[in-house]
Amino acid sequence: MVNLILFGPPGSGKGTQAKMLVEKYNFFHISTGDMFRYEMKNDTPLGKKAKEYIAAGNLVPDSLTIAMLKKQVVANQDVYGFIFDGFPRTTPQADALDILMNSLGNSVNKLIALDVNDQEIIDRLQGRAKIEGRADDANVETVKNRIEVYKQNTTPVFDYYENFDKSVKVDGIGSLDEVFERICNEL
Repeated sequence: MVNLILFGPPGSGKGTQAKMLVEKYNFFHISTGDMFRYEMKNDTPLGKKAKEYIAAGNLVPDSLTIAMLKKQVVANQDVYGFIFDGFPRTTPQADALDILMNSLGNSVNKLIALDVNDQEIIDRLQGRAKIEGRADDANVETVKNRIEVYKQNTTPVFDYYENFDKSVKVDGIGSLDEVFERICNEL
């Protein structure tokens, strides 16, 4: 089993590339955003707990997120591997993911970071806002803040996995197929 963390700032193309990897390799794509929405929409016990935190204006704790991830991983053992998208966002989350995967006799094999400059991210998210009507992508200052939050809070995860010789940067600028080929070459 090959397990990847697809990594990069908002708008770097993680979701798009994950879909292509799923199609080619039979990965199971785990997007934490999608996972939260599914659990809450279906009113599962984990979803109910998540709703309580969100309704109170709090972040969902890592322990609950890991429980949701474990549920997904355990239920989908017949795949080539997993793509983790949107998780881990912090080094404690990376450590928790490693503990989870090790408890299941597995590990994270590689973190692939899509390297995209700030202006390209802003341009992509502005385009996505026009196409999909996403308000969080429409405001340039909001986008810039999201990029800064990513740089401050999330980029240390790259270093965490680099300590295990598992992190690699891939140029995220170019056509979808060019970026996809670069990712496949790293696999």
